[in-house]
Amino acid sequence: MDFGSYVRQLREQRREINRRYSIRQTAQRIGIEPAHLSKIERGDVPSPSEETIRRLAADLGEDVDVLLALAGKVSSDICEAITQRPILFAELIRGLSDVPDADLMALVCKVRNGEW
Repeated sequence: MDFGSYVRQLREQRREINRRYSIRQTAQRIGIEPAHLSKIERGDVPSPSEETIRRLAADLGEDVDVLLALAGKVSSDICEAITQRPILFAELIRGLSDVPDADLMALVCKVRNGEW
């Protein structure tokens, strides 16, 4: 699923429960024009900036990294970390690309908990 379709699906799911998720009200809360949000959802314009995606993720209750990935973007803090040690992070990501999700999650938990 592409970024715009996913955003539209999320917004419409929330609108079924709460009318404040109309395209107009959502756009107003995240600081863009309703017509622009409509174009984003239809895929008529490129994905918005990282900051707009962050506001959209917060408004829709979605993980910002999921929306950034769907938009073909990477969070600026992750880019900064990779830029500081590009060879190491490239090797790490390539090496972990085929690891099963359960094993990868176990590794993530160890890193988060300082058990590394």
